[in-house]
Amino acid sequence: MTRSDGVDGLGEAAQPGAGEVTATVIVDAPAERVFAALLAWERQSSWIPFTRVRVKEGDGREGSLIEAVTALGPAELRDEMRVVRVDEPYEIGVVHCGALLRGPGVLRCTPLARDRTQVVWHEWFHLPGGPAGRVAWPVLWPGSKFGLTQALRRFGRLVEQGRLP
Repeated sequence: MTRSDGVDGLGEAAQPGAGEVTATVIVDAPAERVFAALLAWERQSSWIPFTRVRVKEGDGREGSLIEAVTALGPAELRDEMRVVRVDEPYEIGVVHCGALLRGPGVLRCTPLARDRTQVVWHEWFHLPGGPAGRVAWPVLWPGSKFGLTQALRRFGRLVEQGRLP
């Protein structure tokens, strides 16, 4: 996701940061159905814990602005992302462009035999806090990886059960 197509005006946020996390799941459903579920932004609330997602601008496709707010008690993390690429049914590219979370991300669907789909969710975040953020990342990374993987597994189960999209 280092190309510049579709990321005009997003500046450094469109460039990969030092914090990188990836999760993968195999879903027993065809790629078209899995992809449609990924594009159902506001349904992410059913598979990403403590998070409300809404489309702020657009229709959820290229050019749209998506807002995800994760709240745990009084703590709240607001994540704004611009959808920069939709290559149906294979890839959705976003750029996190909020005040705290910045950097590109991609959701990829790879069709497999017997109507199965591999989903890969990959994020490259700019780490806040300068050098302190880079030092803290190795400690925070396992939790980020675990949370992302658990959310993607929940997503896969909901798709397989026909509850998404």
